[in-house]
Amino acid sequence: MAATITAPGTRRPLTGLPPLSLYVHLPWCLRKCPYCDFNSHEAAGGARDLPEADYLQALRADLEAALPQVWGRPVHTVFIGGGTPSLFSPASIDALLSTLRMHLPLVADAEITMEANPGTFEVERFRGYAGAGVNRLSIGVQSFDDAALARIGRVHDAAQARAAAELASRVYPTFNLDLMYALPGQTLEALEADLATALSFSPPHLSYYQLTLEPNTVFAKFPPSLPDDDEAAAMQAAIEAACAARGLEQYEVSAYARPRHRARHNLNYWRFGDYLGLGAGAHSKLSFPDRIVRESRLRQPAAYLKAALGSQPRAAVAETRELSTRDLPFEFMLNALRLVEGVPAQIFADTTGMSLADVNRTLAAAVERGLLAPDPTVLRATALGRRFLNDLQAMFLEAPDDPAAGDATPPAGTTATAPGR
Repeated sequence: MAATITAPGTRRPLTGLPPLSLYVHLPWCLRKCPYCDFNSHEAAGGARDLPEADYLQALRADLEAALPQVWGRPVHTVFIGGGTPSLFSPASIDALLSTLRMHLPLVADAEITMEANPGTFEVERFRGYAGAGVNRLSIGVQSFDDAALARIGRVHDAAQARAAAELASRVYPTFNLDLMYALPGQTLEALEADLATALSFSPPHLSYYQLTLEPNTVFAKFPPSLPDDDEAAAMQAAIEAACAARGLEQYEVSAYARPRHRARHNLNYWRFGDYLGLGAGAHSKLSFPDRIVRESRLRQPAAYLKAALGSQPRAAVAETRELSTRDLPFEFMLNALRLVEGVPAQIFADTTGMSLADVNRTLAAAVERGLLAPDPTVLRATALGRRFLNDLQAMFLEAPDDPAAGDATPPAGTTATAPGR
């Protein structure tokens, strides 16, 4: 039989589908933080005024309308993000998870993560989420310093942050503390004190993000004074050293974990796995043998509720976009290169349907610049590449390596935001 020859940049049918995760977005929070560019909306009356029952009904309708896209595929992880999901009652989270289990084949050991805010901290509430089936809690601490918390507009104080971390360490089999560094007015000494407090709770997982000024935020309009690049680099080095000394391995640019406590949900994102997103503003990436599709839901909660609860629940989907061969190399590398150990090179072909030969020139250029490891069996950024990760990722905007392709522009909607913690 003659070999099949495909032109450069031609996508081949997928022989298998990647693992599937589920993301559920609960968009309300007590107050919008000035640095936040996520789809979150202030709940003026607090938790008591949230339309919990209606929103759960809308999520169910959204899920039922989406089932044909994922029918029969096992779900390996669930992430309930926001906003502040812990504004919802344990009874509502229990009802939500029951709905998911009824409609989807969750694997027996599915990781079920929920984000929580120390400002909504109540002992019985946190225990109630565990009783509902949440087996991993991600706490948005950001800092254990009252002055720092005030400068970044958080609604909780240091005492609440410590109480939430202490309870999580007793109730949940694994948990994450979500922190930020290079905060307004923060010194290296203040960062080290924050880090020491975080490590005192022996967290199985830490997410440590550098504060950046994102477009369309209050901080972008009224920028605070932040530590300079050298100070931020010193803070990053201090975080890496302290985590390593406490047995927390850095496995992603901003993630540190003890053995067997890596965030499986996030790993699926970073390895270009699939995910179905439900809720206001949620995003999906779904693979089919002949195509890969991205979807986004309506962002405004009221519009989402009206559409999902209407006669055509698929009206809650605001945009559907099939990824082209021009999009795929960049979209894959955008996340995969964040992993410290990289990903096996074969995953690129398995999840995109393309060949590494399609991006050979770009790979060679990245190796030549010292940004990518020269090992042909793995796609891995070097230490220099992780330091200049945006530059490395941007190189793949011009892939595939088709001389006739010309200049490429960034695919719409491809921003390197954290999908979860």
